[in-house]
Amino acid sequence: MIALPFFQVDAFADAPLTGNPAAVIPLDRWLDDRLMQAIAQENNLSETAFAVPSESDDRDYDLRWFTPVAEVPLCGHATLASAHVLIRGERIRFSTQSGILTVTRDDDLLRLDLPAAAVEPRDMPGLCKALGVTGETFAGKSAENIAVVLLEDEQAVRSTTPDFAALRDFPDLVIVTAAGDETSIASRVFAVPVGIDEDPVTGAAHAALVPFWAKRLGRHEFTAVQASKRGGILHCRVSGDRVILGGRCVTVITGTMQL
Repeated sequence: MIALPFFQVDAFADAPLTGNPAAVIPLDRWLDDRLMQAIAQENNLSETAFAVPSESDDRDYDLRWFTPVAEVPLCGHATLASAHVLIRGERIRFSTQSGILTVTRDDDLLRLDLPAAAVEPRDMPGLCKALGVTGETFAGKSAENIAVVLLEDEQAVRSTTPDFAALRDFPDLVIVTAAGDETSIASRVFAVPVGIDEDPVTGAAHAALVPFWAKRLGRHEFTAVQASKRGGILHCRVSGDRVILGGRCVTVITGTMQL
């Protein structure tokens, strides 16, 4: 029998049962990929993160993320959750498929440093129909797994009712967004191709949303709400070709997985 430490953390959450839950499983060494995928399927959370101590001086842990159906190249909220569990000082560095991701403490916030993802206008036939909205469509310049739909206002974001079956034909992350009412921006994120109809709070989506909105707002620092049922607040900043996302985390479950 294998006994694995297990943490379930609500990320980008000011209170338990809000934000986005992620499982964090620290390991001494990597498990077989099929076993990690099966664990993620068993957890049935949007992400399960696995971390192994790094042997390199320029990083602290190697980090991988799995949805219930696939490994993904970037996950912001599960990285923040992993930092919440593993950080011991003022900084922690993770080696990932998306490069070195650093998380630092800032009073009661954790701040995650992500590579920015640029988007450009692009006609995406059928996307607005699949979402049941009318808006302008954008797609990632290099991150082809991202689509952004700009809507009129926050109410339009909140009232979006997608056809999830139709969204299987579109990028991994489909984002609807608008200027916010109480925050600078609002969004919702749908990730149907990777097994998540709606993601509660999505760091990877904000790697694209923050530079997208920084140009429109004329400033590089602002707040964002992801207007899912659970909801979450992100403190956003553009820093060169990086995006800094601040949020709080709450551990809601600790235990042991027995396999």
